[in-house]
Amino acid sequence: MFADSPAPHRARWLAGAVSLLVCAAAPAVRAQQPLPAAPQPTAAPASVPAITLYQAIDAAVRNDPQYRNALATAGGARLDAAISRSALLPNASANGIYTYTQPNGLFNEGAAPGLRSLPVFVANDSIHEYWAQILVNQNISAASVAGLRRARALSSQATADLESARRDLVSRVVAAYYGVLSTAEKAAVAQRASDEAQNFMDLTQKLEAGREVAHADVVKAQLQLQQRQRDLADAQLAADKARLDLGVLLFPDPRTPYKLADEDQQAAPLPDLAAIQAAASHNNPDLRSALAALRAAQSETSAAWFGYLPTLGLNYTYGINAPQLAANGPGPDHARNLGYSAAVTINLPLWDWFATQDKIRQAELREKVARATLTNTQRQLIAQLDEYYNEARVASDQVASLRTSVDTARESLRLTRLRYQAGEALALEVVDAETALAQAEAALADGILRSHVARANLQTLTGVL
Repeated sequence: MFADSPAPHRARWLAGAVSLLVCAAAPAVRAQQPLPAAPQPTAAPASVPAITLYQAIDAAVRNDPQYRNALATAGGARLDAAISRSALLPNASANGIYTYTQPNGLFNEGAAPGLRSLPVFVANDSIHEYWAQILVNQNISAASVAGLRRARALSSQATADLESARRDLVSRVVAAYYGVLSTAEKAAVAQRASDEAQNFMDLTQKLEAGREVAHADVVKAQLQLQQRQRDLADAQLAADKARLDLGVLLFPDPRTPYKLADEDQQAAPLPDLAAIQAAASHNNPDLRSALAALRAAQSETSAAWFGYLPTLGLNYTYGINAPQLAANGPGPDHARNLGYSAAVTINLPLWDWFATQDKIRQAELREKVARATLTNTQRQLIAQLDEYYNEARVASDQVASLRTSVDTARESLRLTRLRYQAGEALALEVVDAETALAQAEAALADGILRSHVARANLQTLTGVL
């Protein structure tokens, strides 16, 4: 049928057929009312200062319960180490006791006048007895020394875990911070796309009034506008959600108005991989935590083995244990009541039904787990370094490419609209060009977010953030 027809005639015939089909569906399309404009998010007052990334991190450190829990755990571990150290040092205590025992009615003729009445209980020295003493005790064992080393290793591990918790919090804040900026930029992109669609619909209506285009172009523009309005509503909803998520980390009330400092500026070039590897090996808290856990497990094994060794105890008592609360007793001789006593005890383990051997096996099992954890942590650090570095490098390179794509898509839309006004392009081409620009700008916002998060993960891994 079209074999002998020139190409321009075939194109016009197809365009006319499409116009007839769309016009037939136009009443149903026109019956749909345009979507109402999406509500604008509540803007922060102009007097609210812009929050920088470091200010957001400081606020999150003060408010985040997970970090506060890690802080309390580290503080408790330091106190446990101090308690273990105190157990190795002599401890002193004082006591005061008064006892009264019923007399038995008998008298000791040779005793002093105040001591002639004898108590009922033979174990008691006299009817009235006073105790006022200072006790000094010292227990010495190899297991206690190993326990101190274990407590110090656990304290080091808790300190490293605290730094790891801080870095995890920093990563969450960075993702949320730049997520707010990214969703706000996407909402702006959706707003520009909606405005473009509105302008194009106005243009098609003017051209239709001048009988330069078919009504199908108006219908196509109206459908495009409705879709752009829906996209704008979704983008603003996502922006509001991102602001609330960050507000949870920063404020007691996440609905508090705030604004962020736009830090989307040209990023500094990445350092070489060797420098990053050196920094990560010295500043990685996960590696320090695994090393401290291994030292704690080794100390626990040593303490279990030391259970076979004897323990030594020293006791020194100074004070009064007499019928009178006085330094000297009654009578002409004035016997001295104030004095001291000392004792040395040694405990030799003989038989405990293999409990010590079982403790050794338990400790050795935990030590094997700690060694495996350390090895796995080292492997993960090597892998994370390469992954984060490559991610940051690729993301940084792609940002420049995405900016070029946005410029190209914007120029393509401008040229396509000019061609449409000149009657050389179809409405579908304009719609495609608008869609391509919106997608390119949204991809640029995602690329900037990806670049910031990748750099932050690398900086967190090396201890910069």
